[in-house]
Amino acid sequence: MHVSRESAPLTYEEERGKPIPGKNHAIVQIRLGAEFLQQTQLVFSELSLQVGFDKIRVPDLCVFSHGTIDFRHDEVNVGDPPETVVEIFSPTQPSQDVMDKLDEYFAFGVKSVWVVSPPLRHVTIFAADGREARFTAGMALDPVTGLMADLDKVFRSLPGLP
Repeated sequence: MHVSRESAPLTYEEERGKPIPGKNHAIVQIRLGAEFLQQTQLVFSELSLQVGFDKIRVPDLCVFSHGTIDFRHDEVNVGDPPETVVEIFSPTQPSQDVMDKLDEYFAFGVKSVWVVSPPLRHVTIFAADGREARFTAGMALDPVTGLMADLDKVFRSLPGLP
């Protein structure tokens, strides 16, 4: 039986426009978000950012220093930049894909971008002014926003899990 491209279901990458995340990506995302929630209540997962006239980006996490939550009137394609965004490498994602997003985020007004590599267990924080900070253990500290995360907690292994 031949299935035409028109009737074949879209892959995750085609439908969502991003690589398939794995278990490591998922656990790092939720743990890093939990670290941030200890410092601010405005942490969002998978929030659509209108970074350009016809350009939407959906980082893994966004952190805002101010704003409100209105459960009666949701906001899609947010036009205000967060202070920090987090991009976590997925198993099938080329590194250049993530690095290309940095310029878009900084042009949008983001102050810092955390790039996380679960297999290497490290975080690189890029600042809009060109500074970079790399962390592999202990407390990661954003030199621009002051946001912190305990990487020993973020990257800890759990007994019984591969």
